[in-house]
Amino acid sequence: MPRKKCCRKVSISPVSEGFSPFGLSKRTSQSITLNLDEFEAIRLADHLGLYHEEAATRMGVSRATFGRILSAARGVVADALVNGKRLQIAGIDTHMVIECSSCGETSCLCSKENQHCKHDTNINLIPQ
Repeated sequence: MPRKKCCRKVSISPVSEGFSPFGLSKRTSQSITLNLDEFEAIRLADHLGLYHEEAATRMGVSRATFGRILSAARGVVADALVNGKRLQIAGIDTHMVIECSSCGETSCLCSKENQHCKHDTNINLIPQ
């Protein structure tokens, strides 16, 4: 039986909910999903250029786990680009930790309390 996923910190919400290949209709193209933790891994490693160790610390996971998340994310993006699939950025995993963009306070979505800071409006979550 696999271990339970540890909570993963996500510091920013995506600007859009996904991307679609130019020139293909939505009916003919398949879609593929990039999970929110995969989005965060790509943002930290490829967009911000952080080393895996620092990016893993920011996400609250081990460096090895971060490497696996990043590898899976790059596979999803490559599949979408090479095969002309729509890319959906979706899903708040039940084991995500969100961070307020104003004060940095975190809230674990897997906790029953799900308490937020006073800047709750700055936390933009993606509906499933």
